[in-house]
Parts: sequence; structure tokens; C-alpha cells
Amino acid sequence: MTLSLSIWGWGGLGVVLFLVTFGPFAIFYLAFYIFCFIGGGFAVTLLYGKINSEKHLEKWEHSYLPPTQIGILKTLDEMKLEMKPIKIDRRLTGSSFIDEPLQQVIQFALRDYIQYWYYTLSEDESFLLEIRQTLQNALVQFSTRSKEVDWQPYFTTRLVDDFATHLRVFRKAQDRLTDREDKQRDITEEMIESFFEAEVEMERKICRDVVCTSHKDEEGFLRDLCELLLYLLLPPGDFHNKNMRYFLREVLARGVLLPLINQLSDPDYINQFVIWMIRDSSCNYEAFMNILKLTDKPAELELICC
Repeated sequence: MTLSLSIWGWGGLGVVLFLVTFGPFAIFYLAFYIFCFIGGGFAVTLLYGKINSEKHLEKWEHSYLPPTQIGILKTLDEMKLEMKPIKIDRRLTGSSFIDEPLQQVIQFALRDYIQYWYYTLSEDESFLLEIRQTLQNALVQFSTRSKEVDWQPYFTTRLVDDFATHLRVFRKAQDRLTDREDKQRDITEEMIESFFEAEVEMERKICRDVVCTSHKDEEGFLRDLCELLLYLLLPPGDFHNKNMRYFLREVLARGVLLPLINQLSDPDYINQFVIWMIRDSSCNYEAFMNILKLTDKPAELELICC
């Protein structure tokens, strides 16, 4: 009891002397100094550790130790075995003069319509190779079936009749246009309307005005045509794959057929083609083109061509 009283007495005396000497706020100052000491030591320790860690990383940054392998080794080995290169046979029709341009058309179509967005999603080229292989299989089937068709009657009879019918419809539309008294409408619209009216009269139940005058309907018609061709040429498994079929349909319709039709419909291309055909003819270019513009008698053209 006496010992505890002496401890409390001396302790209280020490506190009183401390407060008298340093003031009533000395306790707060002491606590603040202790906190700053501990915090400063902690900050110095962190800074020292950070500097040493950076030096250690710089030292081992260019280490020649092999990197650790990511993933399960067995799974990685199986994936490497599955990644076998796909070999594509570039033969399509059996003629190198035809196969090379066709391969270029396929390459350009894939580049312009698939590769530019596909490489933003994946670098795996197996999908592109599958599309290319499917296109080539369709072309091979088309070439094989084309060889079984007797083209001579078509080129000598039906194609000539269709071309002659087209010229007759055009001439009939021109005659109607000259007979009309209403000259206020646009001559192009008048010609188109007269042409398809004459076509309905001569072809009876066939009229191609919607397909020929509407770009949207033309694309829809080409899509339907390509889908029909794919149905005839592709194996059932590839055709029933909707993603693959839609890709091929768009590539063929918008990348091959539509540009081809636009080129064949270009008047400048037709004129250049006519010039190329008569290059070895005795009639010069200027005279032949003037005769085409001025004459309306087939007999004169026959005399010139003969």
C-alpha cells in the first residue's frame, strides 16, 4: 500500500513539474512529435525500398533467363498440333490463263470486303482460308458443270435472238419518243419509260424496269441469284451454314457481279471494246464511229463491216 502511494505520488509530482515547465499543451506536442517520428520513419523506409526495388528491376530487366510458359503445357502442346497449315489448291478451271485472273478476283474481294474488318477482331487466318476454299470449290463446280453444257446453240441462237430483241425494243422506243408531242419532260426519263413499255409489249409477261432502274432492287436480285448459284454449287453442309453463305453471297453480289455489270454498262468501256474489235479492220476509227452515229440503215453497216 505504501509502495503504490509512493509511485502515484512521484508520478503525480513528475506530471505537475512537466506541466509547470513545458506548459499545459506539452502533452499534445509530445504526441505530435511521436507521430511525426513514426510517420517519417515509415516514409523513409518506403522510399528506400522503392529505390532498391527499381535498381533491382533495372538490373534484371535484360536478363537472359527464359520466360515462364503461360498455360497448361499439355493443352498448349495439343493446340500446336491442331494448328496445321491449310494447303489450298489454286487450280480452278484447268487453264492457267483463266485461273490466275480468278484468283486475283477472289483475293481482291476478300481484301475489300472481309479482311479490312476481320483483322480488327482476330489474327487467325483459318476463317479466311475456309471462305477462300469454299469460293474455290464453288468455282470448280461451276467450271465442271459448264463443260457439260452445249454452248453452241445458246451462242448461235438464243443469245443472238435476245440481242436482236433488245435492239428492236430500243428502236421501237426511239420511234415512240420522236412521235410524242410532249417535249417538256426529261428526254432520259421519256426514253426509259418508252423502252420498258415496248419491252412489255414484245416480251409479253417480262419487264425488267424495277431491276434496271433501282439500285436497291438490282442488289436484291443479284443476292437472290448468288444464293441460287450457291445452292446449286456448294455442298449441303456449307450451304446450310448461314454465316458462310451470307458472306459468300455478299462477296459475289457486291464484289464481283455488280462491278462487272457496271463496267459492261459503261458507254466508254463499250466504245473502247468496239475499237479493240475493229483494230485490224480496214475502216478507221473515226469513220466507223461517225457511221454508227449517223446511219439508221443496217445495210450500210453490213457493207462497212464486210
